[in-house]
Amino acid sequence: MHAALFNIIGEPTRLKILNALQAEDMAVGDLVSELGTTQPAVSKHLKVLREAGFVRCHVDAQRRIYRLNDQPLQAIDEWLEPYRQRWSKSFDRLEDFLDAEAKQQE
Repeated sequence: MHAALFNIIGEPTRLKILNALQAEDMAVGDLVSELGTTQPAVSKHLKVLREAGFVRCHVDAQRRIYRLNDQPLQAIDEWLEPYRQRWSKSFDRLEDFLDAEAKQQE
């Protein structure tokens, strides 16, 4: 499951869309302007993101407004947690080592 999620967000345009939607909900036209790409390209990527659950869409008159959905990102964050703990322990050991080196040089 996580490999599929990483494949989806690993595509640069889709990642830019997610980053743009992190700040605010946006219409397709706004995303086209923000990304400097074509409307068909943005729509194609939004379809992939919508089908994977990363974005939600609602209609406002003639416009489709897209909103970031945090759930798939939370799944990735949960998957990363054990790695984050491991990195934290390594950084703690590095900090201890550097502190001991600094004390020896005093």
